[in-house]
Amino acid sequence: MRYGLNAMRDLERLPELYRDAQVHYEGSIDKRGGNADWDWWLYQDERGEWVIFEACGPGCVYNIVQHRYLSSTDPLFRFYFDGEETPRFEIHASEFGLKYPFVEPLAGRYIGPVDNGRGPIRVIRSFVPMEFEKSLRITTDVRLEGFERARGDGGWGHVIWHSYAENPGLKTFDGTEDYRTLLTMYKKVGVDPKPRTETDESRVFDATLEGGGSLALAEAGGAGSVQAIRLRLRDFRPEMLGRLWLRARWDDHADDDVCCPIGCLFGNELGCNPVRYLMMGMDTGGDMYNYFPMPYWENARIVLENRGDKPVALDYAEVSMARGGVLRREECGYFRSSAYYRRAHTEGADSMIARISGRGHAVAAVITAHAKEPGVVSCEGDVRVHIDGILTPQVESDGSESYACYGWGFPTPPECNCISGYDGLPDSPWSMTRTLVGDSYPFRSRLDFGIESGGCNDQYLEHSGIVFYYGRDDEAIVETDGIDFADEASVRAHGVSGRAGSCAPLAAFYEGDDDDVEVKGCVAVFDGPVTFDVRLSAANRGVRLRRRSDQREGRQAARVYVDGKPVSERIWCAPDHNPFKRWLDDEFQIPAGYTAGRDRVRIQIEPIPQGGAITWNQSAYRVFSLL
Repeated sequence: MRYGLNAMRDLERLPELYRDAQVHYEGSIDKRGGNADWDWWLYQDERGEWVIFEACGPGCVYNIVQHRYLSSTDPLFRFYFDGEETPRFEIHASEFGLKYPFVEPLAGRYIGPVDNGRGPIRVIRSFVPMEFEKSLRITTDVRLEGFERARGDGGWGHVIWHSYAENPGLKTFDGTEDYRTLLTMYKKVGVDPKPRTETDESRVFDATLEGGGSLALAEAGGAGSVQAIRLRLRDFRPEMLGRLWLRARWDDHADDDVCCPIGCLFGNELGCNPVRYLMMGMDTGGDMYNYFPMPYWENARIVLENRGDKPVALDYAEVSMARGGVLRREECGYFRSSAYYRRAHTEGADSMIARISGRGHAVAAVITAHAKEPGVVSCEGDVRVHIDGILTPQVESDGSESYACYGWGFPTPPECNCISGYDGLPDSPWSMTRTLVGDSYPFRSRLDFGIESGGCNDQYLEHSGIVFYYGRDDEAIVETDGIDFADEASVRAHGVSGRAGSCAPLAAFYEGDDDDVEVKGCVAVFDGPVTFDVRLSAANRGVRLRRRSDQREGRQAARVYVDGKPVSERIWCAPDHNPFKRWLDDEFQIPAGYTAGRDRVRIQIEPIPQGGAITWNQSAYRVFSLL
């Protein structure tokens, strides 16, 4: 399976679905729900260092971004792995792009423009995968806070990582790993990065699609995999990107698996300038490519349509298809697009670019925005991703520019690296692309992907866009039980036991798009461990406990026991806090070895002091069996 470093390297295996990976985000989100997306730290440790990231259990960091004024202090980032007291690796912000393995093209620095006094600002970013077997803590020697250039502030940033229920064969990062193959691969943008295979080529030369017409690009029977789609449009004009649509259908499915404007398929809806990413890209000469593998096991059909009223001429179209069953059908998802989100404004709420059901993992997002007129700063909207119905966003961003791993908006298009970037006119309109090669977004029942219009949905913006993913129609998770501590009958039915504590009512809000919707509940705190019975599906392949809690206080941690046996792979850890939007949904995944074949277990949650205090609490638990 694709985990850790392998997820960045084995791109031919992108369609393989994850068994137990979850994506997470930690970053400088405005705790009040506004646009003050700075002040990035969790707590100050006993050494006086500022902790900006903490994770327990096996996992892999895939993306680090930090924004800072050039006049700011140069922070030193320290990485503490697996509970060690000495950092295995240290790097200054100024060393990104220079200190191995944080070098181009997987890591570097972007210096933004002066931009009418808002800049310049240095953005450091990294896509270097950093595996850890037990835990990871990242600190800085400078408190990352503020936004005032005159004071040399700079507190924006984030980390995106995967967690795994149990170690899938990771080896903890130490900075001496051989990344040469990976670095060489990601330098060759424009060239198919997957291993060479014997392919059949379907080519069309010198064709014209009349308005309303269509052209079959490829048809195949049996098993195979599309390895590349390439087009060259004659006399290219940007409006062709929305006029031409590509439709693909695999294995006689009732509906198209892919149906989208070619601007989305090739990573740019505007086409003002060339953009070239590892897996997709285009130039203004009309050359375009997409290298995401697209497997099928019975048949495939790919069609290009002209949905405009003017003819479009092609110099050529080429589809490369590997022969035979290159991947195991039962382990993979089909390459799909979400329903194209047509250009529109959503008043007072996030633009929901994608709502996807079933199971799979997202691998790319293309989002375009138009303000009321060109040149209007329109970058402040946070991307927010909810997975499997969790009310707390699993992925966010401190502005759309940060999602694309840049800073201070979109004033200097085009900007792109091998993973992400943007095109357009200065500030508006813009079209950004974020490929998710390593830090894909696994989901088991649904994925909801939205973006704000402005800092807190207070600006008129028209969005369009799409999410590409590997998916299947069936779900791989089922809710089998739940406990609500405000409901005495629920508490009795689940045999809840523990030393007497308190259960205080709380009416509060979640973070995210619905942060104005009040939710009422009861927050229970026990003087010691709490134990309860839960029902499972006997067919489970692991279990997720989803807790609703009060995150007014941070550094919540607990040990989890199943029928008296401790889950040794990790502790349950929630290091962040929010005293304003206090409700939190977070999850703990129990590996299958503790629960497989059982339809009922007894769970014990044992709070662990952090920083000399116990802050663990619970309002409700929901129990999900993984299938």
